[in-house]
Amino acid sequence: MESQNATIYAAFVKAQIGFGPALKTSTNPAYRSRYADLSACIEAVIDALNENGIGLIQKTHQDDKGVTVETLFVHTSGESMSGGTLHVPAAKQDPQGYGSALTYARRYSLMAACGIAPDDDDGNAASKAPQRHQPTAQPKRVGPQEVAQLKKAIQEAGLTEAEFCGVSKVESIEAIELNRFAKAMDYLKKQAEKAA
Repeated sequence: MESQNATIYAAFVKAQIGFGPALKTSTNPAYRSRYADLSACIEAVIDALNENGIGLIQKTHQDDKGVTVETLFVHTSGESMSGGTLHVPAAKQDPQGYGSALTYARRYSLMAACGIAPDDDDGNAASKAPQRHQPTAQPKRVGPQEVAQLKKAIQEAGLTEAEFCGVSKVESIEAIELNRFAKAMDYLKKQAEKAA
């Protein structure tokens, strides 16, 4: 970890706890599938980023055969970090082809940089071959053992369960997805260290 970016790294980790899933809010009529469009991907992360002093920028780079997008995060401290670049070839060499590739690149660059996943996947507009979509399983929630660990850690961090649920953007501790358990515990450990 580069020490000159320590502030944005810490803020980004805290923001990730508040990231939601990219919800399937759009329908691709050609493939009769639902997918998380660009606005759903942004909505999944923007509040948590902004609450932690992080702005989101998606920069395009010159590209003759498609679109290259770089997702950047800038912090109020002046620090910034890049999520890397993503190249997507344009299926057609016309405005619609480039527009489709740009939307696809922005969506997937953002999800990769933030570590979030869509409820469903629709890369069909920017790719040549249609893909079949499988139903998405409901995310697994924390069990009684994890709930007990979280409650203890919340108390040690000097937080209330309501405060923790607000930061985590969940209705209750039991609603936390199992894949977010480790991040939640890391956050609570850091809060406990600050409180000590």
